[in-house]
Amino acid sequence: MTYNHALQTPVLIAATVATGLSAGLFYGYACSVMPGLGRADDRTFVDAMQRINVAILNGWFALIFGGALLLSVLAAVVHLRGAGRSALPLIVAAVTLYLVMLVITFRVNVPLNDALADAGHPDRIADLDLTAVRERFEERWVRWNVVRAITSTAAFGLLVWALVVSVRGGTRGAG
Repeated sequence: MTYNHALQTPVLIAATVATGLSAGLFYGYACSVMPGLGRADDRTFVDAMQRINVAILNGWFALIFGGALLLSVLAAVVHLRGAGRSALPLIVAAVTLYLVMLVITFRVNVPLNDALADAGHPDRIADLDLTAVRERFEERWVRWNVVRAITSTAAFGLLVWALVVSVRGGTRGAG
């Protein structure tokens, strides 16, 4: 068993779990957080989103959010040769989809989050201005979050399938 082969399954499992956690986060926002906040008044919506955007910037989130990409790239590298090579196209496709999600995050959602923060505390924003702040944020943020949920979930699915292909390939060579 080569060094790369010994790492293939554990690294791919770690990449799959991390990507699944990221996909689950965006799915949770799409299915519950944003629909729930969508029913709130403007002040509550803006206040809650500002608080969420601060709270999510923590080490655990960063570890999974960035770790999913790093682990997926590492999984691709260790699958370049050997029995798991048949999983490589699936892993590369997953990395590509995860990168698409990251581009959307940093080009769309983060700037919207920053603009929401720059609007100031909701108690210091006039009601008409608060409505405008929400209108500039909500629809676009929600739409692109759904795209992030789809791309990251597709990446997760591809990694699950890569794991199946990689393990099957490894067991065939062992028999």
